[in-house]
Amino acid sequence: MFPFSAVVGHDDLRLALLLNAVHPGIGGVLVRGEKGTAKSTIVRALAALLPDLDASRGCRFGCAPGTTDCPDAPHEGVERRPARLVELPVGATEDRLVGSLDLEKALTEGVRAFQPGLLAAAHRGVLYVDEVNLLHDHLVDLLLDAAAMGRAHVEREGVSVSHPSQFLLVGTMNPEEGELRPQLLDRFGLTVAVKAARDVAVRTEVIRRRLAYEADPVAFAAKWAGQDAELKQQITDARDNLKRVSLPDSELRRIAAVCAAFEVDGMRADLVVARAATAHAAWRGVTEVEETDVETAVRLALPHRRRRDPFDEPGIEEQQLEDAMRQAAEHAEEPPEGPDDDGPGGGELPEPQEGPKGNGNAPQDRPAPEPAPAFKARLLEVPGVGEGAPGKRSRARARTGRIVRSSKVDGSGLHLVDTLTNAAPHQAARGRSGPGLLLTAADLRKAVREGKESNLVLFVVDASGSMAAQKRMSAVSGAVISLLRDAYQRRDKVGVVTFRGNQAELALPPTTSVDAAATRLKKMRTGGRTPLADGLLKAHRVLEIERMRDPQKRPLVVLLTDGRATSSGLGGDPTKDALKAAGLLEKTAVVVVDCEQGHVRLGLAQKIADALQGTCVKLDQLSADHLAGVVRAA
Repeated sequence: MFPFSAVVGHDDLRLALLLNAVHPGIGGVLVRGEKGTAKSTIVRALAALLPDLDASRGCRFGCAPGTTDCPDAPHEGVERRPARLVELPVGATEDRLVGSLDLEKALTEGVRAFQPGLLAAAHRGVLYVDEVNLLHDHLVDLLLDAAAMGRAHVEREGVSVSHPSQFLLVGTMNPEEGELRPQLLDRFGLTVAVKAARDVAVRTEVIRRRLAYEADPVAFAAKWAGQDAELKQQITDARDNLKRVSLPDSELRRIAAVCAAFEVDGMRADLVVARAATAHAAWRGVTEVEETDVETAVRLALPHRRRRDPFDEPGIEEQQLEDAMRQAAEHAEEPPEGPDDDGPGGGELPEPQEGPKGNGNAPQDRPAPEPAPAFKARLLEVPGVGEGAPGKRSRARARTGRIVRSSKVDGSGLHLVDTLTNAAPHQAARGRSGPGLLLTAADLRKAVREGKESNLVLFVVDASGSMAAQKRMSAVSGAVISLLRDAYQRRDKVGVVTFRGNQAELALPPTTSVDAAATRLKKMRTGGRTPLADGLLKAHRVLEIERMRDPQKRPLVVLLTDGRATSSGLGGDPTKDALKAAGLLEKTAVVVVDCEQGHVRLGLAQKIADALQGTCVKLDQLSADHLAGVVRAA
């Protein structure tokens, strides 16, 4: 394993991990960064620095001596063991995470026995999730429950078990592959963004150390063993010092004022900052929290809690932090006058300055207007039952999810209850005389599970002159932003095709980064003629490529247009060419959003929807307040 001390740079990440090692109550670390920045390397190296633990001998859950609320209690004896770093693979099953019925004992001895999962193995240690943003939603829910209660509850297949599960949650992710659900994001105590160094000397040293490690891992680890041992001892000393560190009221007020100034939701941020500041003071070897400890904690604890929308950029501007700390200093000097006072955080952070804007005077090349306020969009769902990646949009057969029935042919995994039920009536005829069941192949039943899948949502946006009226394009932009937010929440892959002038273009290749889609949308130009046929042809080509990449990811096309077609790259009648191009998408789930406005309406969007064999809805029907029921694209 690559030594922790040998990692070059990444000071904030190293500090965040060390503070959590000192005070596990901080709540873990989320590491955000581009690929190839040693995120996983440094997290795995942390395990060697964690102090050893006293554990009850023979306890499957690694409980501390004297623990009484453990399924294996009462315990006998004590053993010394290293703290564990348990990795949760993205493709792990629910059984592997929380545990399940011990099939071997159930089938051979006829008894119910619980087989612990990863949550049990991670108790009093570190639970590490690489690519945590790609973790299946049902596993995220289980993690949230365990992290909130400090216990894992298992109620399944006739087994009822509750056991301690207190762990340090560390996750790594590449933001380009999509964001985390807000509930899980808030569970991480600290967050750090890592980037590859641009300094040549630093990059040179990274290469030198990596090559030396690959040439002789044992000798390289031995070279850094002394520094790792010093860090391990410093963690142990800081843990002992933590009990003696005091948090003065002045610093409590400073913490409350900073969190109020940044308008973070809830009180978890205040508590995390307080714990991190205390751990930082213990790490420095002092016995009282000071302003420098609070500032360090704020830098690590608040960036991911400031995001109120998936399209907000994470992080804290240096000037904003300085202003917030300066305002908080006024509250730290003297206590508030009373409960009716404005309290901490009365000041407001300065608004970020916007960059220069283009003049946008060209009548046929106008920038898109600012989007109208987004609303809550209703679910657009692909019909039928798919087999795509887990998500929250359309029905799908899956290896995980709720069990809907058993089958002798289809399904994944053993449906234990139905298997035993089918075998039970035949035990006497098969001559069973002792414990255990006598099974045959005819008894076996598979579990058929159904969950939700994510989809490819391809937005095809008419950006021509007929759509470029300020009010109309603003409404379209607001609708797309709302649908993008919905796609983010449902873990979809999204792409954007726009058409204007003489051709269509792929404004955003399909990606799971919906904030990238929102950025491209804001830069979209409008004006010119309406090559509707080209837009549909471009959508068809994009889908064909995506089907080759992932045949199981079902697409949903959302076409936003008024239905007018005034140009065509096919050389024929624009409207007829558009209807012909629509035929290429007739086997694809399509929702046409009719953006036509005014007293006189031609209903052209409905004709396009009919040709696509899809559903047509009015622009103002996309909101949850107006769209009755679920729109199912046909």
